[in-house]
Amino acid sequence: MSVPAQKMLVLVGEKFACIKIVGRGDFTNSVEFTTLVRELRQKNYDYFVLDLSECTLLDSTFLGVLAGLGLQMAEAQREHCDEGLELLNPNARIIELLECLGVIQLFKVKQGALAPQERIETLPHIPVKANKEEVTRACLEAPQTLMNINPANVARFKDVTQFLAEDLKRVKPQEL
Repeated sequence: MSVPAQKMLVLVGEKFACIKIVGRGDFTNSVEFTTLVRELRQKNYDYFVLDLSECTLLDSTFLGVLAGLGLQMAEAQREHCDEGLELLNPNARIIELLECLGVIQLFKVKQGALAPQERIETLPHIPVKANKEEVTRACLEAPQTLMNINPANVARFKDVTQFLAEDLKRVKPQEL
């Protein structure tokens, strides 16, 4: 059985950005996702729809990155009601993982077609190739985020975060 290719497609409207994950969302493309969201936020997009209709799975690193973004958006939403993060068409496994990790409350979960109330256009997106340090850092920060959001996750991720912290020390270029 072949694994579908991973890619991200971007649609933007005047007030929102939609990122479609095709294939898996995992540690290999979590840095790309973070970079893409940061760039979109710098362009003043504050409402995000993550279209998961063609996403087969989100691993714990991608879920941690997503939870961190969800937490940021939830905090910002207290001040601006037009900000937020919507998950569109997540499959049952993704919903189960979000519930198990205790982070589903950070998202608006919807099923159905993307129905923007404004004109949308495709935004060209060039995938980012992360280096080993960036990937290792993302792999470390994601479970730390999950543990900070839900203390029940400490038992799940304590050992892996310790291992990744040690690995990051080996990977990180020596500072002079």
